[in-house]
Amino acid sequence: MENAPNWLINVFGVTAGLCSMMSFLPQIWKISRSKDASGVSLRMYAVTIVGFICWTVYGALSQSWPVTLANAVCLVLVSIIFVLRLRFGDGNA
Repeated sequence: MENAPNWLINVFGVTAGLCSMMSFLPQIWKISRSKDASGVSLRMYAVTIVGFICWTVYGALSQSWPVTLANAVCLVLVSIIFVLRLRFGDGNA
């Protein structure tokens, strides 16, 4: 697909971004309802935060708005999970 139109490339970028964003919402919902994040890996989310920071910067530097926006939103979502894990890590409010 060397000559794929920009709109098609952006459709796949936006779709991928939406899927990534949506994947974190059930975790946030579950922790918020149960007030228990003891099963969430703090180290994994710390590494994920660094990864999303890098992807956001990469998207901005390469002027790819789907990459930038999707990863910036994912960065916010994983940061929320990270904070919830710090707050409810032992399952007690």
